[in-house]
Amino acid sequence: MAKYLLDTHTWIWWHMAPDRLGSRALTRIRDIKRREELLLSTISVWEVCKLVEYKRLQITCDALSWVTQALAIPGLRKVELTSEISYQSTTLPGEFHRDPADQIIVATARTEGALILTNDKLIQRYDQVRCEW
Repeated sequence: MAKYLLDTHTWIWWHMAPDRLGSRALTRIRDIKRREELLLSTISVWEVCKLVEYKRLQITCDALSWVTQALAIPGLRKVELTSEISYQSTTLPGEFHRDPADQIIVATARTEGALILTNDKLIQRYDQVRCEW
């Protein structure tokens, strides 16, 4: 059994377009009995709110209502942005791109010992975390 951390787009697609998810990601989210934990960084909540603010994510309700409903995945644990994760996001080993939200997601996965469910090629290429899609 393993821990899985949802990337922001994975979380959004799970609720809005599950057919866009990779087969492994879809299985990991659905199969409650075969996973230790399903995690979501609080930075993903912020990212969704920013996407709605910039009108890059179209929803039929306000962002807070959408987030509240979208957090209702069975077994999902929201991981708060701690001092440890904040620090780790600024000291990632090797080469990683400069997107702060992605840095926090990667640092969260490393701190939690979780595999990231992501279709993001930049995260997938980073050899300091494990990913599936």
